[in-house]
Amino acid sequence: MTSDALRPTDPALVWGEDGLPRSGRFGDVYFSSEDGLAESRAVFLTGCGLPDAWAGRSRFVVGELGFGTGLNIAALLDLWRRERPPEGRLHIFSIEAFPVSREDAARALARWPELEAVAAPLLAGWPRRASGFHRVELPALNTTLDLAVMEVETALRQWGGRADAWFLDGFAPSTNPQMWRQEVLDLIAARSAPGARAATFTVAGMVRRGLEAAGFTVAKQPGHGRKRERLEARAPDAPAADPPAPSVAILGAGIAGASLARAFRALGVTPTLFDARGAGSGASGNPAGLVSPRLDAGLGPAARLYAQAFARAVDLYADQPRAIIARGAMQLETADRDGGRFDVVAASDIFEAGALARLSDEAMSAALGEAAPGGLAMADAIVLQPAALLAAWTGTVSPGVAASIETRDGRQAILDADGALLCLADIVCIAAGHASAAFAPDLTLQSVRGQASWTRDPHAAPAVSKGGYVIPLADGGLLFGATFDRDDADESLREGDHERNRALLAQTLPVLAGRLADSPVTGRAGIRAATRDRLPLAGALPGAPGCFILSGLGSRGFCTAPLLAEHVAALALGAPTPLPADLAAVVDPARFAERARRRGAP
Repeated sequence: MTSDALRPTDPALVWGEDGLPRSGRFGDVYFSSEDGLAESRAVFLTGCGLPDAWAGRSRFVVGELGFGTGLNIAALLDLWRRERPPEGRLHIFSIEAFPVSREDAARALARWPELEAVAAPLLAGWPRRASGFHRVELPALNTTLDLAVMEVETALRQWGGRADAWFLDGFAPSTNPQMWRQEVLDLIAARSAPGARAATFTVAGMVRRGLEAAGFTVAKQPGHGRKRERLEARAPDAPAADPPAPSVAILGAGIAGASLARAFRALGVTPTLFDARGAGSGASGNPAGLVSPRLDAGLGPAARLYAQAFARAVDLYADQPRAIIARGAMQLETADRDGGRFDVVAASDIFEAGALARLSDEAMSAALGEAAPGGLAMADAIVLQPAALLAAWTGTVSPGVAASIETRDGRQAILDADGALLCLADIVCIAAGHASAAFAPDLTLQSVRGQASWTRDPHAAPAVSKGGYVIPLADGGLLFGATFDRDDADESLREGDHERNRALLAQTLPVLAGRLADSPVTGRAGIRAATRDRLPLAGALPGAPGCFILSGLGSRGFCTAPLLAEHVAALALGAPTPLPADLAAVVDPARFAERARRRGAP
């Protein structure tokens, strides 16, 4: 696999004799040699009118061009920690085409021990360096950071948020003119909230004229240190007042509903969950589940969606150690073409360096203790105990059986089968698995029955997938399967399906299957929800204002639900979403109607 040092996103960082980090790509320092922290405070915090600009705000959004060592963000977090509004939430969107490592950032930030209180959590959650969007939560600071690892114009086009303040801190226009092009400044204006402020260290004519052309009012201000002047800019109009927090109801308490509950709480809203059978009663109820990405050598939007979702799920599950049974998994080749496909995926930059490693037939056989084809070692894959995770994320689950949703005076009334009111909420999120079809019939969700089998015999085996999969259980034994039967919603156990699972295991690991041949098995059947294009539904429900849906996750719910829930919660509350625009389009529930419209269908 390509090493991290050779990736296109590598910053080529070098440390000078003065102890300052310098970009080998741009030949420029990351911060002032005199006092980088003082400069950040003077240029960006003061230049954007902070902390006064966020006074009385429930949510404040800061955008940044040039994440670098994280110094500006650490300075911002330090001010926010000391002077944030009560219950206020800070959202940061930063762009960095060439991200530095956690180790280099720690070395840089160590120059300012007064930042330790905020630098420590920032470094602990340091964003990944693969291409794409990466989310970091800093709950003690009521802060969310989204880092876009990509070229600046692409990142701005893909971001759906609106910033109240901008830190324009790319390398100097003389060394990095691409960062300061008119197209970039126009996008900054388009991604600005009314009355937004922007600040930068440079007073270069092209920057000043470019900001003015983009619609900002620009003024020179006294500079910091050796720099005589700096720029401040302001977007038209006055900042809008924050709307009151809405009430939220969630239908379903599987992994989709639990992820939504966690995502809304992270944004300051406590939802009400409904599930007639309780948490994890449906497809999320197996005693173990494998968290791994869908692999796609095309490396297009779907591939990037699953890569980003997988990384986010791994990070969030790490905060729930009691729910983790094992780490790491093997994906075996099933056809001759898989070797080439796996080579492409492992060498790509959509996964973190080292996350996927190609193994030969010999290496894989040695790792598994029996003859096996080559494949991928997925270091970040997780075997999860769903019950422990759902217990941590769902909170209280109300037992009411939702049958319909009506709009009443602009709010959503959730009714049972007799028409009795269960709940009145501003926002309803449908996350009921295959039962979501009752609330969204136009989306034609398909039921897919999956029966898993497991034995309590203490046979050890790593997590392995090859069509089917085998994973360890928390209290010993192995789970294997599962069947995949479309248009079947019968949850009763079938002895014949246990035999099908044994046969599938024999195709994957025949020696292990032989050891388990006489072991008694039990199991359960769950009904997954799938869509026509085999991609999830995550977003506003078409034609139903105030209603959102997270469903159609197929067999990758534990991989995709955490990130997609953050996307849905952000859309519902008007917060910045973690999904780039092209990936949001991939999961948009309106995509089927839009495709029909383009085809001219009635």
